[in-house]
Amino acid sequence: MNVLVVGAGGREHALAWKASQSTQVETVFVAPGNPGTAAESGCQNVDIRVDDFTALANFAVSNDVELTIVGPEGPLVAGIRDFFDARGLRCFAPSQQAAQLEGSKAFSKEFLSRHNIPTGRYETFSSLADAERYIHAEGAPIVIKADGLAAGKGVVVAATVDEAVDAARSMLSGERFGDAGKEIVVEEFLAGEEASFIVVSDGEVALPFASSQDHKARDVGDTGPNTGGMGAYSPAPVVSDDIHQQIMATIIDPTIQGMDADGIRYQGFLYAGLMIDNEGVAKVIEFNCRFGDPEAQPVMMRLESDLVELCQRALDTELSTVELSFSEEVALGVVLASGGYPGDYKTGHEIRGLVQHMDGTKLFHAGTRADEARILTAGGRVLCVVGMGGSVGEAQARAYRRVEGIEWKDMFYRRDIGYRAVQRETVEP
Repeated sequence: MNVLVVGAGGREHALAWKASQSTQVETVFVAPGNPGTAAESGCQNVDIRVDDFTALANFAVSNDVELTIVGPEGPLVAGIRDFFDARGLRCFAPSQQAAQLEGSKAFSKEFLSRHNIPTGRYETFSSLADAERYIHAEGAPIVIKADGLAAGKGVVVAATVDEAVDAARSMLSGERFGDAGKEIVVEEFLAGEEASFIVVSDGEVALPFASSQDHKARDVGDTGPNTGGMGAYSPAPVVSDDIHQQIMATIIDPTIQGMDADGIRYQGFLYAGLMIDNEGVAKVIEFNCRFGDPEAQPVMMRLESDLVELCQRALDTELSTVELSFSEEVALGVVLASGGYPGDYKTGHEIRGLVQHMDGTKLFHAGTRADEARILTAGGRVLCVVGMGGSVGEAQARAYRRVEGIEWKDMFYRRDIGYRAVQRETVEP
């Protein structure tokens, strides 16, 4: 069979790479893909935009594509699953209604509140004066979120009231995120340790992937502005067996059941961004209706099960009979970014060191483009280097050894990905 992966980033490279390993698959087409997917055995790029649903569906029909897997949030929120369903094409993605869990922060928070799923206190505003009054009453630290999609950057964790008011003003004016910020959610700051909990759902059953933790802050020690993610590792030690069971019982299962109760069948990947406090209680920070990026890269490196079969079984509502298998090794990914990201940055720099090979590592492309024989930077997050090892420290060391051989003008990366887990390894027997 042939498979189509929609998207062009590091997540899609990881999904396409894993899908190409399925014994069922002849060719994985990637639309539009990137130079990394173009170089993968069994993968082939297709020059179709992610928002051109007609061209994507026509391609699927004419190239005997039996399964389409959608990576990025844009086409999900725009309704690609509904479009493919109407054409009788199998598309692994949540419906447009279901994707509101990510497409609208207000919808998501209202859903969580309605179904008694643990999350922080919040209020929704379209008026700056009302938002300002609430911020002053609540105090800081406090979190300001653009309601709509903002490429993972529509969140400000404000340390002061003035910073919170400035963020609210910037969002509501449309200066910062356009229409995505015309409504904002102001919510309680949750203290603790973040974890990414990603599952696959068939509408009735949710099957968890290996736990992971990403680093959204740009700078060392999880400081600086929020980004789409500067690195991630799997498994996340903070998600103990007890916390794993708690997350499934109080968050994941109630979410799938709550969507069904609201008349919305949730089929697809579901990413719960969680905060786990010092008492081990998990609360929802946000939902994404897709695999995380950069979590996909280390999790796909550890996944031993057939990704294509998994998606097929989910579409057939057969996950109750499926068990996922993961490598016992740790996978840790370091994102290499353009200097200036997540603010203004320049692209078009030649990347050197891509052809080196190092055992126990894998290089995923994200924001790159080909220029004849050269590979150039073409985005904020450019590459993700994943290392594998018997411990977090070993995986981290391998990833950074490979990073040392890669360079371009103004390349930037964090040098402490996985630091909490490494600290745990040094103090725990």
